Amino acid sequence: MSMFENRQFRLAARPVGLPKASDWTYVKEPARPPEDGEVLVGVEYLSLDPAMRGWMNEGKSYIAPVKIGEVMRALGVGKVVESKAAGFAAGDYVSGALGIQAYATVKAKELTKIDPRLAPLPVFLNVLGMTGMTAYFGLLDVGEPKEGDTVVVSGAAGAVGATVGQIAKIKGCRVVGIAGGAQKCAFLTNELGFDAAVDYKSADFKKELKAACPNGIDVYFDNVGGEILDTCLALINLHARIVICGAISQYNNTTAIQGPANYLSLLVNRARMQGMVVFDYADRYGLAAREMAGWMAAGKLIGKEDIVTGLESFPQTLLKLFSGENFGKLVLKV
Repeated sequence: MSMFENRQFRLAARPVGLPKASDWTYVKEPARPPEDGEVLVGVEYLSLDPAMRGWMNEGKSYIAPVKIGEVMRALGVGKVVESKAAGFAAGDYVSGALGIQAYATVKAKELTKIDPRLAPLPVFLNVLGMTGMTAYFGLLDVGEPKEGDTVVVSGAAGAVGATVGQIAKIKGCRVVGIAGGAQKCAFLTNELGFDAAVDYKSADFKKELKAACPNGIDVYFDNVGGEILDTCLALINLHARIVICGAISQYNNTTAIQGPANYLSLLVNRARMQGMVVFDYADRYGLAAREMAGWMAAGKLIGKEDIVTGLESFPQTLLKLFSGENFGKLVLKV
């Protein structure tokens, strides 16, 4: 029997609307010892992401849903405490799909070694993790920004959006961020170097966005969907590129998802709207991470993590994503 006591959150029911306490089962049990080819990881930090809401739903998606009774899926970083896999030893730091738990027994081939001397561990869940990969490939491969383009990103003070905007600036674009509240908007312009930021909570949001984009929108990176997507579609230029990364405004709907009412703008402007899933670019993660690490070392790219302590706080902390309460990449410290 393992000497390590595990603590887990398992999916107990498929949520209707916002996840609630009864949708989870909290379990304490001994951690499963590793078998050949596996390692036991002491989880230190977990990434909380809007995509997790979709993983709770039944139905076809880009990844299989979490099954009822399974540990909730989540990316994380931690330290190997026991190894039965070549190339991994106790004390190594790793990242991978560790789940909402204190200890994870994982196949070594599903883990990536990380070096905590290069950056604090939460950064490997943000700019140097899946969040950064999403921003990098979504903007550069799908959005195809050109120098001088106007790039607009929604959810701009969130983890993906903040990185998208900074990369667009590095590429010589004019960048406009959409975020909620004066504090977040000031962060975008004062600390991240965005050219403008627009508060979607403003009564004059549509007018303010149009004023911030006097030459229209060439690339729109969408993290929220709904009315903000429609508003941006009204401002796109000829041959604009719209990147559909997420739609957080729609994830907890109890009615039909709101699709783009303004989609004929795509026809008029011969524009392209394309969805992106980061897993499609897995063979190039290393290249992207090296380039972004270089930008970070040069002071051109920064990350902001919103760290909440305590595994037991997971159900409440997750909801911060959907209220807009988090400021930066939401991370749970185990």
